[in-house]
Amino acid sequence: MINFTPSQNRMVAAGISVLSFAVVLSFALFIGWTVLRFLDFASAAIIPVVVGLFLSMLFKPYYAWFLARLKNPTLALAAMLATVLVPLGIFGWFGGAFVFKQVSHLLASGPTVLTRLSGWVGAQFPSLHPFLVSIGVPDEHLLFFTDPARFSHEVFGQLSSAYGVQAVKAGVGVLKYLTGIGTGLVTFIFFAFFVTRPDMRGEDYVSEMPFLKPDTKHFVASQINLFIDIVVSFFQRQVVICLIEGTLYGMGFTLVGLPYGFVLGFLLGLLNLVPLFGTVVVLPMALPIAYFGDGGSLLRLVGVVTVWLTGQILDGYLITPKIQGEKTGLGYAGVIFSFFFWGVVFKSMLGLLLAIPLSAFCVVLWRALKERYIKGVI
Repeated sequence: MINFTPSQNRMVAAGISVLSFAVVLSFALFIGWTVLRFLDFASAAIIPVVVGLFLSMLFKPYYAWFLARLKNPTLALAAMLATVLVPLGIFGWFGGAFVFKQVSHLLASGPTVLTRLSGWVGAQFPSLHPFLVSIGVPDEHLLFFTDPARFSHEVFGQLSSAYGVQAVKAGVGVLKYLTGIGTGLVTFIFFAFFVTRPDMRGEDYVSEMPFLKPDTKHFVASQINLFIDIVVSFFQRQVVICLIEGTLYGMGFTLVGLPYGFVLGFLLGLLNLVPLFGTVVVLPMALPIAYFGDGGSLLRLVGVVTVWLTGQILDGYLITPKIQGEKTGLGYAGVIFSFFFWGVVFKSMLGLLLAIPLSAFCVVLWRALKERYIKGVI
């Protein structure tokens, strides 16, 4: 039998502890990687479930209001759907043609705006094109300068062709149509299931875990409640924020005379469900249209920028603090990083849908580990 000195015993114990921690961490990372890969592989089947769940989070308070008065889940669901779908149908009937006309005119004006923008850039920066040629940029990538008409056609050709039936083969179109209907039905089924299902809190989940000690049950339940509050709060409140911002941007762009202003403004606010996404996508379209579009002027360009800056100030100091507050526990930068990181991990729409739940899980897990284990060590 080998006898170790006390210092050697401590070294051996430390080595075994480190090795055990590495094994446990490696196993946890492997499990996490396996789960993420499975979710990515099954994204087509998971997306309708996730969308149905998130929609149920949004409409749950509204459904609860009807349920408290009608006392019947089926009647409450029917009443809620009627009060939502009927106004949407009326809006689609009367406003759908307006929106379609606005979008069609927007696409049709795209080549003209791009051509004018190309001429302005060439006049203001005459050395830019020769410089790009000198560093070896291929000619096909310089169509913006050399052949703006062709460049515009390539940019807007596919978008414009989406409105032509001749651009889509009948078989593929029917298949996509049927697939879309099937996905919509599955999404609605899960939406109805989740919205009519009684709310479950952490205590309800841990009641199914009899193997946990009483104090552990209480701790786990509190962490589950924290996770639920973060996810539900974000989706319920963020959708309201985006609708308010979209309406304000739409009205502002319309007042300053921006063509298709309401459609662009509402789209900007709506796409900001993913923070900054609406700004990155819509603002580069709105600014050239403001200056180079029909009736464009520097004054209109300044007006569009002013409306956008005003919306940013209202969002940062009034709308988001009043509605969202600190309920998510992630912070603005954390939310942006969440969408970017999980979008890269999944490389699909599922990453954007699961960004907040997965990030909320990581935040809750880290807080739990710090409170339960790390706090006593450091």
